Order: sequence, then structure tokens, then C-alpha cells
Amino acid sequence: MARAILIVLDSVGCGGAEDAHLYGDAGADTLGHIALACAEGRGDRAGLRSGALALPNLVRLGLAHACEASTGSPLAGIVKPASPQGRYGYGVERSQGKDTPSGHWEIAGCPVPFAWGYFTDLENSFPADLVAAIIHAGALPGILGNRHASGTAIIDELAEEHIATGKPICYTSVDSVLQIAAHEEHFGLERLYALCRQVRALVDPLRIGRVIARPFVGGRETGFNRTGNRKDFAIPPPGETILDRLAAQGRPVVTVGKIGDIFAHRATGAEIKPFGNAAMFEAALTAWSDLPDGGFCFVNLVDFDTEFGHRRDVPGYAAALEAFDAMVPRLEAALCPGDLAILTADHGNDPTWPGTDHTREHVPILAFGPGIAPEPLGRRESFTDIAATVGHWLGLGQVGPGRGW
Repeated sequence: MARAILIVLDSVGCGGAEDAHLYGDAGADTLGHIALACAEGRGDRAGLRSGALALPNLVRLGLAHACEASTGSPLAGIVKPASPQGRYGYGVERSQGKDTPSGHWEIAGCPVPFAWGYFTDLENSFPADLVAAIIHAGALPGILGNRHASGTAIIDELAEEHIATGKPICYTSVDSVLQIAAHEEHFGLERLYALCRQVRALVDPLRIGRVIARPFVGGRETGFNRTGNRKDFAIPPPGETILDRLAAQGRPVVTVGKIGDIFAHRATGAEIKPFGNAAMFEAALTAWSDLPDGGFCFVNLVDFDTEFGHRRDVPGYAAALEAFDAMVPRLEAALCPGDLAILTADHGNDPTWPGTDHTREHVPILAFGPGIAPEPLGRRESFTDIAATVGHWLGLGQVGPGRGW
């Protein structure tokens, strides 16, 4: 029986979303702008990387072809092979928003049928009654922040006051999130998680997609750093996903990275959550080696987004892409006859774009495996085509409204 592995390269968009102007993102192109920056020398950083963006394995599988099909422009500094070795195309998101749950749920066969709630005010972002409810629920002396902010910047700014007062740092962005940062030792990691669970219930009526625990460590002398103990408390998907179908049929499922959080731990099987792209890739390969026939491995590699996209770090993002590209041959070598591998993304996060938030983009889709004939997949009118393909591949029947290839 067949197996399938689906790896989401978090935020690795390929530009061109027709409705991007509705989100202030007209012209955003994560992969295209990174390639251009590298070709022009703006992607260089001493001791990290230099020169044109080098993604030979992903390009071999059809990445450059997929990007050019999406935007109409070639990736700067990259030579396309005449005949890619994988199936390649790009997906168009039909869900509203440009957030992680929207993208992942649609990939899994469940597009979002409603509009997310947002905290739109840049300052005093949270309604007064919500702030009062948070303080009461957590028996807190108050909160800090209460505005749109970059997570790293607001922690640097308010960490010492947080430690001195015991007030957690609460902030948001243009995404449907309420983030709470607190020191793992001074505030307590489990206390932070408990607070986030309470806040999750408080924001459910507002249709806020995620409450995110952002623990950090450190002090004045050493500086403050976020840890790998981030946890997302998400609304569960509003309908059936491929994970639900797999669970109903008793199929083995492994989820790696923040997949469990994104799907509210519903039907997410054996959850593995190491820290960092390299560790998550290693964990995925180990789990894959033991995955029985008929099984599914669902992986999110988040560093592209959190470490480099939101921080608008072009060289860092480019280096992370090149590091992943170097891992791809190991994934190919781990595939057995009958196995299917799909690489895609959930949204964009163009590091050359103003601000610090996600960008509304198409996403590349690369599919490959032993005996799978290369061919263009073209424009896929919904991310749900991915779930439909995996569903048919694993013998689950039609999953979601998508059209498989």
C-alpha cells in the first residue's frame, strides 16, 4: 500500500496572488524577490552565504518552472532545466486571510468558509473588556504591550518590566492572532500555557485564529531569546480534513513541527515537535523510516517564516532555503516504490516587503516519488487539490472539494 509525506515550507510563497491588493500585498513575491536580491548581491552575509540563490535540487524537481508559471517571470540567477524531474505547479488560496491555519486547513482539504477576526488598532489593540477578562482569568496584575508588534522587538523592549511586574507581554499583528510572551523561569512555562488556554476560550467569539504562547529566557546581561517551547492554541478546523479521514480509517499518522497546534491536536496522530528546520527534518525522516504502508507524514518547517520572513532577513531566508535544498536528496533516497512526496507552502512572507507580516501569495507545489512521471501540474485553483491528491493516492476516496492530479 502507498504512503505519502507532505512537507509545508512555511511562508515560501511564489508571488502572483490576484487578490493580494486586498491585503496590501500587490507585487509581493517571496521566492522571486529573494532570488533577485541574491543575484544583485543583497543576499550576501559574511560567514553565511553569498552569490546567486542556489537551489539545484528543488529546481531540478521543477521549482523554477512553478515560480515562472505563477508570476510570468523567471527566478533571477537561476537556470531552469529543460525537463524537470518532478511534477510542478502552483496553488491559489481560496480561503480568506493569509494566516497559517487558513493555508494548512485548505491544504488538508478544508477551506475556511468564514472571515477571521482581527485586532486592527495598532495601539490599544485589544478591547478593554477583553483585557479585563484576561487579567481576571489569569489573576494577573495587568498586561504589557497591547499593540501590533514584532515579537522579538517587543520582548527586547518590555522583558525587564515583565520580570519586575509579573505582567505578561500581549501583542498582535495583521494576522488573526493574540500572542502572549512570558519568561519561562520568572513567569513559568506551564503558567503561560494555562493562561493561553484561558485566553483561547475568551477570543473564540471573536473568531481569532490562534492564541500563541511565546516563551523566552535570558536577562539584562545576556539578552532575551525566544525558546523552542512556543505553542499555538488554534480554533479546530470547521470541517473534515485528510487527518480526520485517516484517523477514521485507522491509518498511521505522524505530524512533525507545529502541525498538531495548527489542527488543535485533532486527528494529528503521533506528534513530534523538535526545534529548528534541521531537527524537524531529521525527525521526519526517522518517523518516515518506520511508517507502515498506508501511512501519512505531515510536516511543517517553520523557520523560514518565524526566523527570517517576519524578521525581513533576506540572507537568512536564502541560507535556510539552500540548507533545505541540500536535504532534499536524502528525502528522495528514503522514498520507496509507491511513496509520494509533496513540497508546498501555506502563504508568503516576502522578506523584502514592508512590515513584518505574511504576504498573500500563490504557493509552489512539487510532487515526486519513485516511478512518478514528471509533468506540469499548472495552476491549481485551490490548495485543496493537494488533499484530494493525497486522499486518492492513499485510497481514502475523495477528500475535500479539490481536484487531484
